[in-house]
Amino acid sequence: MDLFDKYNHPVPRYTSYPTVPHWQTEPPTEQEWIASIGKRLRKSPELSLYVHLPFCEELCTYCGCNKRITKNHGVEVPYVDTVLAEWKIYERSMLIKPLLKELHLGGGTPTFFSPTELKRLVQGILKRVDLADGAEMSFEAHPNSTTKAHLEVLAELGFNRLSIGVQDFNPHIMRLINRRQTEEDIQRTVIEAQAIGYRSINFDIIYGLPDQSVADIEYSVAKIAELRPERIAFYGYAHVPWVSPGQRAYSKANLPQGRDKWKLYETGKKGLEAMGYRDIGLDHFALPEDDLYLASREQRLHRNFMGYTTNTSKLSIGLGCSAISDSWNMYVQNEKKVEDYQRIVMEESRLPLLKGHRLKRDEEIVRRHISNLMCLQTTVWAGEEMHCQSLPFALENWADMEKDGLVKRGANSLSVTPLGKTFLRNVCVPLDSHMQRMNAGRPTFSRAV
Repeated sequence: MDLFDKYNHPVPRYTSYPTVPHWQTEPPTEQEWIASIGKRLRKSPELSLYVHLPFCEELCTYCGCNKRITKNHGVEVPYVDTVLAEWKIYERSMLIKPLLKELHLGGGTPTFFSPTELKRLVQGILKRVDLADGAEMSFEAHPNSTTKAHLEVLAELGFNRLSIGVQDFNPHIMRLINRRQTEEDIQRTVIEAQAIGYRSINFDIIYGLPDQSVADIEYSVAKIAELRPERIAFYGYAHVPWVSPGQRAYSKANLPQGRDKWKLYETGKKGLEAMGYRDIGLDHFALPEDDLYLASREQRLHRNFMGYTTNTSKLSIGLGCSAISDSWNMYVQNEKKVEDYQRIVMEESRLPLLKGHRLKRDEEIVRRHISNLMCLQTTVWAGEEMHCQSLPFALENWADMEKDGLVKRGANSLSVTPLGKTFLRNVCVPLDSHMQRMNAGRPTFSRAV
């Protein structure tokens, strides 16, 4: 059995610990959540904000995000009104004015909204915070709907980074997944953003899409070489049609499986590294001069529900339907359905909390270990404060991983090797006691590769 066969099984991406399927059945109350925010702000006023903008004009069938498909742009104004009303509830409860370190607009398609409505949204948020020097402000850009006016308005408000959902440059793949964009759309968005002054551009690229071949990955890598974005997120496609019904447009028979999918990943990784991109870990790559790589090298990388970030704030608030918030020892998630979200905020004047989790002390320790491994590729348990119940089980499993060359163990430490970065999620799993108790059945998480 080789490493691919041994480790390519469903494992979490660990944007949280515990992961969402293992959260408590009784979520924190609004009062508990507000109290947790206050406690965190008293330790540090730093804040990250995420705004979920769920609307898309067309369904991209590969997508697993929470979205609403509509061509009715009359939804923009009431949705922005609701997000600002939700933010006002937070503002009234905060005794300390937060220092905004990070703002990200995600979706859905943020540029479904007009530049005017995005400006109203962002201005409404910024007038209630202090903006930190060097704050990272970013948004997800669909090349088909991102206009120069979008780029200019957001740049004027302080946005300095964007993430472009490229997925694949090949037209035949785009047709299969109903992603309506062209190479010209992508090129135009990059050139206009660079001319306006955006300092970092990310491309999302997916391997394992229907009918995708090694030649398709090589073509996308060649196009990346032409445009040279600062960052690449190189994700494996997760086929979960029971979660995202749009994925029923194709079956497993259309999808690269097993070693075929592994070869797509290897081809892309080698191509990116040959161009000078550095492997940050967990399918993320960056050029040596980009802040993300520098943060990784200087061991100040952080991870939250937005993914890897250079911002180390331990308080993250999510606004909008389905958005997730995190105060480091507590999580909450908003109502997922647009109508329920809007009704609760606008008619009941309360936070639209759907689910959440209060971390126990042992879970906080595990979270620190997993965060260290994900961001620093090392963790230490020399002191009693870093001893968790799952550590003996983890040590047994890591001994086997060490034989496979994925990790190196010290007396009271663990480090991930360059080979182990590919299986970073697997390295974290032995610490996760919730995973050990999972029932067999339909996989909850995507495969490692």
